[in-house]
Amino acid sequence: MEQQAIWAVIIFLASYALIISEKIHRTIVAMLGGLIVVVFGIVDQDTALHHVDFNTLGLLIGMMIIVSITADTGLFKYIAIWSAKKAKGQPVRIMIVLALITAVGSAFLDNVTTVLLMVPVTFSITRQLRVTPIPFLMTQIMASNVGGTATLIGDPPNIMIGSAVKELTFMAFIGNLGPIVLIIMASYMPLFVLLFRRQIQASPERIRDIMALEQSGTITDARLLIKCLTVLGLTIAAFFLHQLLHVESAAVALGGAFILLLLTGEHHMEEAFSRVEWMTIFFFVGLFSLVSGLVETGVISELAAQAIELTGGNVAASSMLILWLSAIASAFLDNIPFVATMIPMIQEMGSMGIRDLEPLWWSLALGACLGGNGTLIGSSANLITAGLSAKEGHPIRFMAYMKIALPLMLLSVFMAAGYIYLRYLM
Repeated sequence: MEQQAIWAVIIFLASYALIISEKIHRTIVAMLGGLIVVVFGIVDQDTALHHVDFNTLGLLIGMMIIVSITADTGLFKYIAIWSAKKAKGQPVRIMIVLALITAVGSAFLDNVTTVLLMVPVTFSITRQLRVTPIPFLMTQIMASNVGGTATLIGDPPNIMIGSAVKELTFMAFIGNLGPIVLIIMASYMPLFVLLFRRQIQASPERIRDIMALEQSGTITDARLLIKCLTVLGLTIAAFFLHQLLHVESAAVALGGAFILLLLTGEHHMEEAFSRVEWMTIFFFVGLFSLVSGLVETGVISELAAQAIELTGGNVAASSMLILWLSAIASAFLDNIPFVATMIPMIQEMGSMGIRDLEPLWWSLALGACLGGNGTLIGSSANLITAGLSAKEGHPIRFMAYMKIALPLMLLSVFMAAGYIYLRYLM
C-alpha cells in the first residue's frame, strides 16, 4: 500500500475512533479530519469538494426548510394526537404505529424526508406522556432504513443504482425488494416491543390525558397549511418523476423549499433557515471529504476488487459477498461513496462473463440500505434524527444505539441473504 493510502487509512480510523468516543462533537471531528486529508496533500481541495455529494446536502436542506415551515401550521401536533388516539394512548402501541408510518413514508418519500416529518411528531407525543423519546426515535431510524429499501427513491443507494442500470425501474424495485422489506418489518415489530417496553411506561393519568386531547384546534394556520401541503405534494410527485424530468432530487427539494418561501413571504425565511440542522450538514461535508482520501488513494477499490476476486465469478458467491460486504461497509462508512465504487465494479463483472447481474444489483441495494442501520453514522436518516434529538436535549449515544441496532441489522441481512438465495440463485 502506498504511503498516501496508509495516511488516509490512519486519518480515517483516528477520526472514526474520536466519533465513537463522543469526547469531541462528531461535526468537529469530521470537518477536521476532512481538512487534514487536504492539508496533508492526500487529496487536493477541488478533489475533496468533488466527493461531497451536494445532491444529498441539497435534498436535506430543501426538505428541512419545507418541514420547518409546515411545523408552524400545527400539522405535526394534529398527527401526533391522531396517532396516539389510534393507539389508545399506550406508549408501546404508539411506538409501533409511528415506526410503521415511518417505514411506509420512507418507501414513498425518502427516509430523510420522513424522519424530518416524524421527529417533531414524536417529541410532541413523548412530552405529553413524559417518557423518553429515545426508543421511539431508534425504532423510527431502523424503520426508515428498512422502508426506504423498498423503492427506487427510498434511499440514496437505490437512486444511484437505478440511475446506473436503466432497466431497474421504480416498479422493479418494489417487485424485487418490497417482499423482503415486508418480512423484515414484520420481524422487527415484536423485537421493538421486547426491547423497549420497559423504558416507555406511562402512568394511567398520562394515558387518560392523551386520550382527552382534542384534534380540533391544533391546526393554527389553515391557509399556510394549504400552501405547505400543496408544495409538499408537488415536491413528492416530482420525486417520483425526477428521472423522467431529468432533474436531480436536490433541485426538486430546493425548488419546493424556495417556492414555499415565495408563497409564504420573507418573514418565514429567517426562521426556516435557523432551523436547518447545519451541524449535520457540515458533518456530511467533513465525512465526504474524509472518505475521499480512501477513494482517491484506491483503498476502497482495492478492498472491493480483492473481495470480488475471491468469488471466482460465481453468481451465488458474488451475490452473498456483495450483500455482506455492502452491509458491513455501510454500517461503518457512508454508503454513498461505497455504492459509487461498487457500481462500476459490478458492471465490469458483467463484461468478464457473468451474464445475470440482477442478483448482484439487488444484493448491493439490500446490503447498502439495510447496513445503514448498523451504527449512528450509517445513513443520512440516522444522522438527521440524532441531530434533531440532541437539539431537543436527548442525545442518542453512539454505542448505546449500536448495541441494539447492529444485531437487528445483522438479523435483517441474514434474512435478505436467504431471500436472495431462494428467489434468484436456486
